[in-house]
Amino acid sequence: MSSTVANAMITSVAARAESASKIYGSGDNEVRALDDVSVTFERGKYSAIMGPSGSGKSTLMHCIAGLDSLTSGQVFIGDTDLSSLNDKALTKLRREQVGFIFQSFNLIPTLNAYENIVLPLSLGGKPGDEAWIKQVIDTISLHDRLDHRPSELSGGQQQRVAVARALASQPEIIFADEPTGNLDSKSGTEILKFLRRAVTNLGQTIVMVTHDPVSASYADRIVFLADGRIAGEMTQPTPEKVLDYLKHLGE
Repeated sequence: MSSTVANAMITSVAARAESASKIYGSGDNEVRALDDVSVTFERGKYSAIMGPSGSGKSTLMHCIAGLDSLTSGQVFIGDTDLSSLNDKALTKLRREQVGFIFQSFNLIPTLNAYENIVLPLSLGGKPGDEAWIKQVIDTISLHDRLDHRPSELSGGQQQRVAVARALASQPEIIFADEPTGNLDSKSGTEILKFLRRAVTNLGQTIVMVTHDPVSASYADRIVFLADGRIAGEMTQPTPEKVLDYLKHLGE
């Protein structure tokens, strides 16, 4: 393979794991949450990770995002090997290159919506791209609520602020862990459509952990895990195809 082709492959990958293993305990109590997992997530794509409870899907996301460390193997954000970073450098990378969206909105209650959105930039001492931030705020349609604190917003509005916060710094990749888990179906659908638009219209890269076939159907690609290992993949998913696949995954 030529160096030009190899470099093109690397630049098209936002994150990847190579022979990633995560082991808890030892001896008879050993649990392999991840067992020699190798997977890549393309830049500018919406990927979902699915699997039964205990399959390792959240562990995989947390390790690739730098929130947890591997027992063996490597994880990369872009071409940066996270194991090569000290705590300070890892914190800087997470703040500047990674966005996070969780079930719990994790907004700062004393800050208004706008201040929460630009918080990662403020912590890094950077103003950010004003035109980009405006575009993000336009997309979440919360102009009239920017001066409201989280307690004055609905759950769906709070999660939209959390999504906008993840987007504000134009990160290399955004990790979403069950982002609609605490929302009603209407608000959840709004968030999923917004995440889809963030990829299609804004060119973002999203990796989402979910157990819900409908949520997963918004993705370009689904990676299935079972017992800590890659169990298969699906492109162009539909809720019906995902549900059928999950049924057979448990057999």
